[in-house]
Amino acid sequence: MSADATATGGAAVSGPQTGTGPRTGTGPGPVAGSGARPRPGLGARLAARAGGGVLRIFLLVVALFWLLPTIGLLLSSLRTPSDISASGWWKVFTSPSQLTVANYRTLLDNHAVTDSLWNTALITVPATLLVVVIGSLAGYAFAWMDFPGRDWWFLAVVAMLVVPVQVALVPVAKLFGDIGIFGDISGVVLFHTAFGLPFAIFLLRNFFAEIPRELLEAARLDGAGELRLFLRVVMPLGGPAIASLGIFQFLWVWNDMLVALIFANSDSQPITVALQQQVRQFGDNIDILAPGAFVSMVIPLAVFFAFQRQFVSGVMAGAVK
Repeated sequence: MSADATATGGAAVSGPQTGTGPRTGTGPGPVAGSGARPRPGLGARLAARAGGGVLRIFLLVVALFWLLPTIGLLLSSLRTPSDISASGWWKVFTSPSQLTVANYRTLLDNHAVTDSLWNTALITVPATLLVVVIGSLAGYAFAWMDFPGRDWWFLAVVAMLVVPVQVALVPVAKLFGDIGIFGDISGVVLFHTAFGLPFAIFLLRNFFAEIPRELLEAARLDGAGELRLFLRVVMPLGGPAIASLGIFQFLWVWNDMLVALIFANSDSQPITVALQQQVRQFGDNIDILAPGAFVSMVIPLAVFFAFQRQFVSGVMAGAVK
């Protein structure tokens, strides 16, 4: 029991311990803290295998079913009225000679439909631009400018989101009649703008509020005024949300028929009203109805796919920080 024994014991204690340390848990399970991952269950393994090929095939089938009405309308618009009455559009695959562009020539010769397409553009483009511009300015003001009653005014805007369009049809029609714009394109544009602004202000205000305050303060220290700050900083950062709003508003106005039926006359009616009037004579003018319906559908689809990336970015904005 001398110093030699003490040294020997100390060396034994301080030496490497192989396989003698304590283990947490019992049985052959992984040691805690070793980083080993538990084996996935049967359901997880099946889901992982299905996510490769089977799921993609399923999604492809769903996409084809979703596009089936569009494909059918396109092929119907390329068939003669006699072929449409005799058989379904799928007969094109066995008789490709049925395809013709004569229906589109007839459509272009129909001034009621072509004028309605022009009226639709004259209604949709201004109504979309006005909502985007006014909604962007108001959204920035509600997000970053201090003025008396700001929060109460914003609550009033949010409250207008739940007001249905049908409530305002009669009083607004009377108002437009008193000021002399009932039945004119400007009246339809004003109505769509008024009912599109609450959603636009709500959407853009929430998006602009996520911009870092430090970025705006740095721009103010550099001498930027409110207008320059809005144009040079807020608008570029809010591009995805603004693009999403523009797509929503464009689709809503382009596909609207209720407001146009009430506030537009025969000279200012859009394509939706013109096609609705063509349906009354379905048996006699299917060669105009089919191509007109396809044209009225493919234009908003083209706008959506043109801004698809910005639309997805705007919808996902704020979801992940």
